[in-house]
Amino acid sequence: MRIGIVGYGAGGRYFHAPFIEAADGIELVGIVARSETKRAQADADFPEVPVYASLAELLDAGVDAVTITTPPHTRHDLVMEAIEAGVHVVADKPFAPNAEAARELAEAAARAGVVLNVYHNRRRDADILTLANVLASGELGATWRVHSTMDQDNAGSLELGASGGLLRDLGSHLVDQMLWLLGPASHVHASLDWTDRFGERTDCGFVVTMTHASGTVSSVSASKLNHSTTRELRAYGSRGSYIASGADVQADAVMSGRRPVEEPATWGIDAAENWGTVSTKDGRGAIASAQGNYAGFYTEFARAVRGDGPEPVPATEGIRTLEVLDAARRSALENAVIAL
Repeated sequence: MRIGIVGYGAGGRYFHAPFIEAADGIELVGIVARSETKRAQADADFPEVPVYASLAELLDAGVDAVTITTPPHTRHDLVMEAIEAGVHVVADKPFAPNAEAARELAEAAARAGVVLNVYHNRRRDADILTLANVLASGELGATWRVHSTMDQDNAGSLELGASGGLLRDLGSHLVDQMLWLLGPASHVHASLDWTDRFGERTDCGFVVTMTHASGTVSSVSASKLNHSTTRELRAYGSRGSYIASGADVQADAVMSGRRPVEEPATWGIDAAENWGTVSTKDGRGAIASAQGNYAGFYTEFARAVRGDGPEPVPATEGIRTLEVLDAARRSALENAVIAL
């Protein structure tokens, strides 16, 4: 499958291109970048891949699919443009400003007969996959609560304004992870931290609590302005607990210049000192890290387009995440529990 990347900021450069390169059954054949700086970066990283000035130019050159990873306020229209051109689409998260607009895109994709998926790659984080293995093992018994924190000391990456904010950024990932692990949410309560520091009122931190249809409660939180770099997962069940304080393994690796295609056997495995611990009446034990690899998303996407397997994250699941984010924003404004 021939795919092009639309946008070569941090997302396109670090979280899409290296994993397309490492995936099976897919080839990167074009990059859309407008600024001279981004064009130069694309040329340096992938000298054999043509760089185009617009999605229209890329489509004219011929592709089977595109990844849309431009700033949030531009994504909806570009996704629609690609759908209307009859190509399959991977849309970065959040792939629409709200659930209503996301449903519009999903309906358009269905009419056009193209596959639309959302890049919720962090389902493939080593720590989340390890937690999924722990929950599936039954060691903790019935799952009562799961807590997830992802603080980043990275004010410069905060997406500003009404279409940005941390809830739609990291919140998209953390909410999606809990929905993937624990199933649909029935009720949502949230609080948001706000800043005017950069000239546009923007949410820069959040706590979102979800009651899932199963009865399990999850709580996710993040900040980018509190000078904290913390990644922690906690799960409590009827028989014990699991606690892990790990690293953002794949992000740290790609940002340092490493590529998954060059180290497939060891890519995405957290260091032993970060392994989580299960505690039960029988004692405590470290749980070895699962192997995460975002390239698996693109391998599965290519198979789905060929009709050889399920879609990794169909649009319906992206809509489900946006419904929770919409409810969280409403909850924070009204200080209310929102029923879904």
